[in-house]
Amino acid sequence: MKTYYKLARPDGFDFFTGRTINYRKNIGKTVVCPNGDRGLGICSAGVIHASLNPNDCFVGVRIPCSAYLVSGKPVCGDREKYGFLKLNILEEITDLDSLFGWNYTEACKPINPLKGQPRKVKQEDINNLHKWALTRALTWDSVRASLGASIRASLGASVWDSVWASVWASTWDSVWASTWDSVRDSVRASVWASTWASVWDSVSAYIGSLFPNVTTWKYIKHAEGEYPFQAAVDLWKAGFVPSFAYGTWRLHSGKKATIVYEEVIK
Repeated sequence: MKTYYKLARPDGFDFFTGRTINYRKNIGKTVVCPNGDRGLGICSAGVIHASLNPNDCFVGVRIPCSAYLVSGKPVCGDREKYGFLKLNILEEITDLDSLFGWNYTEACKPINPLKGQPRKVKQEDINNLHKWALTRALTWDSVRASLGASIRASLGASVWDSVWASVWASTWDSVWASTWDSVRDSVRASVWASTWASVWDSVSAYIGSLFPNVTTWKYIKHAEGEYPFQAAVDLWKAGFVPSFAYGTWRLHSGKKATIVYEEVIK
């Protein structure tokens, strides 16, 4: 029998119900679909789903998750998933970064740059801000298009949409909402409409860095193997969120997104 990949919740239970099948507790055993009916087709509760490519499993699945190597005889299927009436659970796969080919670990627990006390700005941070000012306007379109092109080429559009949605949702829940609120509170209401787009672009740059296997980034010239938005990522990891409004760049730091640096960059 061929081997396939199955994703489940972090506790080992199936995503569909969260209580029916625990794949972790059945390693070395065979699990059976409780309402097995091949006639219901692939997108139904009549089969258990698994995929040949682990990223294909993200259609209908979100991170965090657990992953298993399984085997069985499919009774139905489509491009991304196959349906089984029963599955042999061979082993749990714990290195999910290698399995998926992107930084799953950090995507599940993204870095929040606005924690603790405001950081002291160093010359290296100012240099990164200057670099970011030159590339920021291209970030959102480049990251979306480049990641989409890479994942679609190997897996398909629906898988790309699911992987992106899963990573974005994790970043939003853990980082984006608090970053957004903190920066908004730190600037005047009159400049927020201009500021929020630059904060959004910083989040996009950070998400793009979670996919190191993507080597070509659209709409911007860059050296081979270089991530063109690394300056924003370096600022993010150093504890700064850059923002831009009406000609002025700012660096925010600390849990209240205190403005710790301002400069007009032409």
